[in-house]
Amino acid sequence: MLAFHPMAAVGGPSISTIDQVREHELQPMPTAERKPAIIESFKRHDGDTGSSEVQIALLTDRITHLTDHLREHRHDFSTRRGLLKLVGRRRRELRYLSRTNVDRYHQLIQTLGLRR
Repeated sequence: MLAFHPMAAVGGPSISTIDQVREHELQPMPTAERKPAIIESFKRHDGDTGSSEVQIALLTDRITHLTDHLREHRHDFSTRRGLLKLVGRRRRELRYLSRTNVDRYHQLIQTLGLRR
């Protein structure tokens, strides 16, 4: 027996649509699947998960993912706000890396394709 859904009465999404949305939300993010590979390719030594290069690469991957999402869902303003926060955090990390080690900074932005 199907339960009454309040949105169904006002022409909102049907129950099957809501179930489809829930299934979509439960699927793992592509970022989580790529995270070990990103860490492996940008780490500076064994066990390195927190160096600036790794953090910037992970932020760049999340920014790319959210940018693709926002191309399809233009009115998703909460995601847009999260994206802007990630961009600001990546900018601060890049600024720190450029102050501490310019060679690593240039190599990283070339590898990631930033600052064209």
